[in-house]
Amino acid sequence: MIIKDDQLQKEDVETEHESEVLVAVNQVKKYFPIKGGIMKRTVGQIKAVDDISFKVFKGETLGIVGESGSGKSTLGRVMLRLIEPTDGQIIFNGADISYLRQRKIRPLRSDMQMVFQDPFASLNSKMSVQELIEEPLIVRGKLSKAARKQAVIEMIQKVGLQTEDRQKYPHEFSGGQRQRISIARALVLRPKFVICDEPVSALDVSIQAQVLNLMKDLQDELGLTYLFIAHDLSVVKHISDRVAVMYLGRIVEIAPKQSLYEHSLHPYTKALLSSIPVIHSDTDTKKNRKKPVLSGDLPSPANPPSGCTFRTRCPFAFKRCSIDRPELIEIEKEHYVACHLYTDDSST
Repeated sequence: MIIKDDQLQKEDVETEHESEVLVAVNQVKKYFPIKGGIMKRTVGQIKAVDDISFKVFKGETLGIVGESGSGKSTLGRVMLRLIEPTDGQIIFNGADISYLRQRKIRPLRSDMQMVFQDPFASLNSKMSVQELIEEPLIVRGKLSKAARKQAVIEMIQKVGLQTEDRQKYPHEFSGGQRQRISIARALVLRPKFVICDEPVSALDVSIQAQVLNLMKDLQDELGLTYLFIAHDLSVVKHISDRVAVMYLGRIVEIAPKQSLYEHSLHPYTKALLSSIPVIHSDTDTKKNRKKPVLSGDLPSPANPPSGCTFRTRCPFAFKRCSIDRPELIEIEKEHYVACHLYTDDSST
């Protein structure tokens, strides 16, 4: 994967006291009911997102990583109110949008957009590129037909497509080009906040790099803030300023990118990082064998383990881990971890 050198040299994200918060998530939960019996009564709950709190600062890219089933995509949809939260608070640009009715949240939609994983599934195959990108402008109803046409042309050019492409249909494009159309559709309203849900996972590696570079260029040009959801840690490393690691509906570690990748603290994060393929010499073979490896399967979110939900797969688990659920605490500057190994009484 080829990433622009200037992106690797990007300065570290500002500290919380120096940055302006765009989105604040406070103790958000999303539980899905499990129905059973003849009467289809609720017999349990799937805890997809379980008591999560964090902030997203203006102009940054916050990466969210974790195994499939950790709740990453559900969290993104809750933040945009595409699905309703069970509990908690979501503050967007200073406004509490947690439980606003749809008619009141609709005016905010132009400031919050989403880029989905599969561009072919998220684009209407019966609509031309012009119609797909123009549709959000029509819904907003603030521009004339001529102005909408010009806005579509400008956005098509910004994402690296040709003006004449606007008359074509999604099936006439490659996967990478379709994702560029999805990005253009999401950005045509000039949003402030964009959630990217696995936007390059369905693309070839060489195309992934092109799309990532495009997203970074557009972020700088349009002043965007990204929440970037992915399972590929190498992709997240290159595009993110900070990274949050999710496990079974909870954030177990969050830190600036360099701090997390060079000095991860949580056993789960260390295991994830050890799974990244690397080319090493024979002298590194012995050292490589000592890297932590995850064993077992992800527990069911309908019946998570007591205490620390990672304890059933953690080689360092001790008695307290099965009793108390660890909270996120700051161990180093801006580096938070939820693990009893780092509390004062971890030896009990």
